Amino acid sequence: MIVLDQPSALRLFLEMQGSIVPRILHKILAVAALSAAILSIDKLALPLPHVSISAIGVFGIALSLFLGFRNNAAYDRWWEARGLWGQLIAEIRNLGRQVTLFSPDAALHARVLSNAVAFAHLHRGALRGDDTRADIAPWIGEAEADALLARPNPADAALSRLNTALAEAELDGYARMTLSRTLSAMGLAQAGGERIATTPLPFVYSLLVRRTTYLYCFLLPFALAEQAGWFTPLLAAIVAYVFFGLQAVTRELEQPFHNVENGLPLHAMCRVMEISASEALGRPAPPQLAPVKGVLT
Repeated sequence: MIVLDQPSALRLFLEMQGSIVPRILHKILAVAALSAAILSIDKLALPLPHVSISAIGVFGIALSLFLGFRNNAAYDRWWEARGLWGQLIAEIRNLGRQVTLFSPDAALHARVLSNAVAFAHLHRGALRGDDTRADIAPWIGEAEADALLARPNPADAALSRLNTALAEAELDGYARMTLSRTLSAMGLAQAGGERIATTPLPFVYSLLVRRTTYLYCFLLPFALAEQAGWFTPLLAAIVAYVFFGLQAVTRELEQPFHNVENGLPLHAMCRVMEISASEALGRPAPPQLAPVKGVLT
């Protein structure tokens, strides 16, 4: 996730970090070149048929609505994913307070919170495809880490071990019920993240929007040539930047767990959980992760 201050008005047009321009520049240039070719043929060689500017305007409004709806759906996925990880942070903090409140056993505290941190890292690894062994081994040991990573769903296995640790502890009925609710909330947050990671936006809808965008950019020069003249390639390039840019942003937000500049900072959020667990156990807390070149991973 990019954590930069808003650039100045001049730098706004020069800032490339986090920009989608490098990824769509070839499409913008292709649309501009196509527009220049169509305009040159129309003006210098053979008059071409023109499209009504009103018709292309209605087409553009419809396309904007489609792109806006798809972009909103992608942002909702991104925001829901952020909310689920915020819930995980809160529940792990609650777990630390609850187990301290209900039991004086320091060994139980360490076992519960260590497995909770391991669960968070393993969940991150499942969503992002990261190797988390080096992150969980200091908390639960090399053997435990290897055993969890050998399971089909390591994060769920860590949550089950956490549940077993609480089941074996000497706790009264109210404490068990309270801790069970916290574990259930952690499991629901995990399932929500897995749902987002494994269920992309419908492909047929994305295909329709992409095809329509290409068709619109192809027809646009035939509508602008008569009124915009030699400004047609520039105007077509600007329109291509807007529409292809929205497509690129949507694709990136659609998968919020990917390790990209505009993805969620899962490493940083896991570090927040490590800090909370360390403070609850009375251990030295690791430092928060700092952005690297303005990007927090």
